[in-house]
Amino acid sequence: MNNPTTWQVPDNLSNEQGIELAYSLLEQMENGQLNDEEIEKRITDLAQSRTGARNFLGAYLTSKSNLPDFPSIVVLNALKSSPEIVSELMVKNLVMPTAMAITHRRNNNEENAQGSDKVCERSAKLIQALNLDLIREELQKLLKSITTKGGEYQAFLSKWGYDQEQLEAMEKKINQVLK
Repeated sequence: MNNPTTWQVPDNLSNEQGIELAYSLLEQMENGQLNDEEIEKRITDLAQSRTGARNFLGAYLTSKSNLPDFPSIVVLNALKSSPEIVSELMVKNLVMPTAMAITHRRNNNEENAQGSDKVCERSAKLIQALNLDLIREELQKLLKSITTKGGEYQAFLSKWGYDQEQLEAMEKKINQVLK
C-alpha cells in the first residue's frame, strides 16, 4: 500500500496499478491521512489518464464510506482538471448501474440492485455538482443514441446489449439529471 509520502502515478498506468492506487487513496481519504491539497493532487494525477480516472471513480462511487454522498470541493476540482475523460466516464457511470439494477432485480438479487441504485444516485449527484457543460453534451449524445439507435454512443449501447426496458430507464435517468 502507498503511504501518504510516496505517491506516484506511473506514466503507463495499468489497470491493476490504477485499482491499487485508487483504493489506497480512498482509504487514506476516509482515514483522514491526507490534507485537502494532497487529496486534490492525487485525484488530479489519477484523472489525467482514462485508466486512473476510471479506477478512481469506480472505487469512489462504490465505496462503503459516505464520502461520495457529499462530494467535496477538493474532489470536484480534481475531477474538473480532466473534463474530457471525466465527462465520458460520468455519463457511463450514470447509465450502466441504471441498467444493472434492472438485471439484478430480474435475477432476484435485491442487494446488488440496491448497490447499483446507490452508484447511479451518487453519479447523478456528482454530475450535478461538477456542473460541466461537457457532461451535459455527452448526456445529450447518449440520449440521442438511445432514441435514434445511432450516433456516437451506439457502439457502447450495442456492446453491452441493453434491452428496451434498460434503455428506457437510462433515458429517464438522463432526463432527470439534465433538468
